[in-house]
Amino acid sequence: MILTDSLLDFFLETRKHSEAICQPLEIEDYVVQPVVDVSPPKWHLGHTTWFFEEFILKPHAEGYEEFDEDFSFVFNSYYETVGKRVVRSDRGNLSRPSVKEVYTYRKHVTEGIKTFFGKNQSDELNALLEIGIHHEKQHQELLLTDIKYILGNNPLLPVYSDTFEDHPTETHDQDWISIEEGTYSIGHNAEDFCYDNEQGCHKVFLHAYEISNKLVTNREFIEFIDDGGYRRFDIWHAEGWDWVNQNKIKAPLYWHNIDGKWYHYTAKGLQMVTPETPLTHISYFEAFAYAQWKGLRLPTEFEWEAAQAFFPCGKRWEWTESAYLPYPNYQKANGALGEYNGKFMVSQKVLRGGSVATPNKHTRHTYRNFFHPQLRWQFNGLRLAK
Repeated sequence: MILTDSLLDFFLETRKHSEAICQPLEIEDYVVQPVVDVSPPKWHLGHTTWFFEEFILKPHAEGYEEFDEDFSFVFNSYYETVGKRVVRSDRGNLSRPSVKEVYTYRKHVTEGIKTFFGKNQSDELNALLEIGIHHEKQHQELLLTDIKYILGNNPLLPVYSDTFEDHPTETHDQDWISIEEGTYSIGHNAEDFCYDNEQGCHKVFLHAYEISNKLVTNREFIEFIDDGGYRRFDIWHAEGWDWVNQNKIKAPLYWHNIDGKWYHYTAKGLQMVTPETPLTHISYFEAFAYAQWKGLRLPTEFEWEAAQAFFPCGKRWEWTESAYLPYPNYQKANGALGEYNGKFMVSQKVLRGGSVATPNKHTRHTYRNFFHPQLRWQFNGLRLAK
């Protein structure tokens, strides 16, 4: 367990970073919710604050005064154990509490945590604080991707930031990494922080395979589009083909064909698509179809983990062919924190790696992200295997 002083510094650094992400926003941006999967920035700021108040200060800090008894209803996300909450699709209707009041709430709870941990130390409390920190870091990534969706669906396509680089270029040559047949250890097996869905370190047998050392690029995906990839039913799952046709999907999210050239919305506004940038904002359905078109496949999450030391990661969350399932002997935590991961282990695909939006000190090679196969608003890409 991290020493409390270091953990408190980590906590304060994390709290500041969430607010730094929101610094470029106009006040009107804080409450917009274009679709159910995207939450308003104001809600993220309040929810991450509520987490510390609900799970640390209210049950453990003697004499702590709750900031506002309505905030649990407003900022609870999906914790049935805690009580009623605003329906997810209604988060954009929360014109009140004001942005100013939410920032006041953040300061109140941050000061409460500082005071409490200045007088109280235990492994149990430190563990709660640490998971709260990483919970906020998860929401920092969601903040960035939700802000991009909010602004990327604004008809003016406004700039979010001139400094956040969400479309970096990979410069290394493409090559295939050969992995021998054998038994490999999978899962988290160290003393540092991890989520419960990474636990249950176990052995898996893998047949010999090859995996690309490079992510699929925009240039490669344009070849797929030009070859009619979105019009060929034979390379799509049936559910994916229905999704393409029902939603009239013709390109990755944020792409616009203007006078025969591809542009995409970025943090810096509308830009021409750069050919050698790793592809992003695609669904699992699109990743699968592209792999089929190439005569290749996606790696399983176990193949990805066994090979990850041989290629650079961190630019895109990478779709895998693995369903999101518990590891052997997985046990959910008791109480509300048991709802953190286990309840979502159905109808989702695992993604590995990390992205340009993943905050520092948050990801690791055993990290298991997970999303429904049609979702594209995260920085999702793909790596091929054979």
